[in-house]
Amino acid sequence: SPAAGYPFPLAPYGRSYQPNQGSDDDWDESSTVADEPGALGSSYPDYELSLSSRGGHMAGHLHPPGSSAKSSATVSRNLNRFSTFVKSGGEAFVLGEASGFVKDGDKLCVVLGPRGPEWQENPYPFQCSIEDPTKQTKFKGMKSYIAYKLVPSHTRQQVHRRYKHFDWLYGRLAEKFPVISVPHLPEKQATGRFEEDFISKRRKGLAWWMDHMCSHPVLAQCDAFQHFLTCPSTDEKAWKQGKRKAEKDEMVGANFFLTISVPTGPGAGLDLQEVESQVDGFKAFTKKMDESTLQLNHTANEFARKQVTGFKKEYQKVGHSFKCLSQAFELDQQAFSAGLNQAIAFTAEAYDAIGDLFADQPRQDLDAMMDLLALYQGHLANFPDIVHVQKGALTKVKESKRHVEEGKMELQKAEGIQERCNIISFATLAEINHFHKICVRDFKSQMQHFLQQQILFFQKVTQKLEEALHKYNSV
Repeated sequence: SPAAGYPFPLAPYGRSYQPNQGSDDDWDESSTVADEPGALGSSYPDYELSLSSRGGHMAGHLHPPGSSAKSSATVSRNLNRFSTFVKSGGEAFVLGEASGFVKDGDKLCVVLGPRGPEWQENPYPFQCSIEDPTKQTKFKGMKSYIAYKLVPSHTRQQVHRRYKHFDWLYGRLAEKFPVISVPHLPEKQATGRFEEDFISKRRKGLAWWMDHMCSHPVLAQCDAFQHFLTCPSTDEKAWKQGKRKAEKDEMVGANFFLTISVPTGPGAGLDLQEVESQVDGFKAFTKKMDESTLQLNHTANEFARKQVTGFKKEYQKVGHSFKCLSQAFELDQQAFSAGLNQAIAFTAEAYDAIGDLFADQPRQDLDAMMDLLALYQGHLANFPDIVHVQKGALTKVKESKRHVEEGKMELQKAEGIQERCNIISFATLAEINHFHKICVRDFKSQMQHFLQQQILFFQKVTQKLEEALHKYNSV
């Protein structure tokens, strides 16, 4: 686990992210549009979408009520263009409007594992450390920024990246992968960017972010991420070429779903009701987890504050009182009382030291826990939109089945919609599986670290008290 650090606030809720490409500012804030899943989905029930086959894919046309347009199939279209299902390209893909050539390097494979659909593992796993944040300048010292040293284990070639490079990468990945939870970055900050505590907090937050990126079978192998990790810091031309290539990626939106390869053959199909039940269960779980992580984060933050200020002050107040008592005994000039005076004075020092131990302890355990909670709150903020895309696809399948029963749609078209919905369902379930796996890994590790540090802390406190106790043996 990364070293302990102070908690960092979250990026805004939602996955709609537009980084400011033209700004060199390390802290340049970007606005986000929080998308309420399904907010306006059925606001215009009287409008329908005519689907006609054109060049191997579906083309959609809106017809108001009462129009004379004839169609062999009608599936209502979500007229809320701000819906995540629409913005992600999920709707266009399910309705068969996506077309494009998928290169072998773009294919994303979902396989059937012991717990159901899973992303195919990265055959060449790696890690990447983030070290030595250093202040650098450009424009003859007029512009200052912090650069972080990245050392990927698969290349062992160090590169230096600024926060704005992380910010650019996050924006590309959040746009490209609508059913994958791209971890949120630590917050941007306008002031105090060069303060030691803030730089340390940000480095630890970026280390957690990097760990989750490298652990994801899809994100770790993404071209944009590999360019970010491997392009030499000194080669500005190569960096810009890779950046432009990532920004021109055609496998985004509806086309992204074309890149997903899913299991086929007997026993590889998904039961729609079972998928819906699993997704609903996950939705309830993430809602409860989000509430509990917020509560734990608040409790840990409050407890840390009390240790740093209140507990330290109270123990040192006790120590001061013992010191006053020892000073009183010093007025007793009898030789046999000298040992007692020294023992009480040592007890006073022990309580003063215990106060310092309390003040320092959150750095060892609680801060690391709050860093993890902040990262997971970012993940949990992503999942409502991911679930919404999958739910939107299921809705289209139900509609198409109903239209087949009513004789309004050909069975072949309905089967095409169900097949494309299955692809989204496989990807969503694979992402859910990955989240559960890393969740168990991270919280097991962090709880072990927390309890080990707590035990060490109380052992230090006990040691101080035992040292004080032994001073009285010679009195």
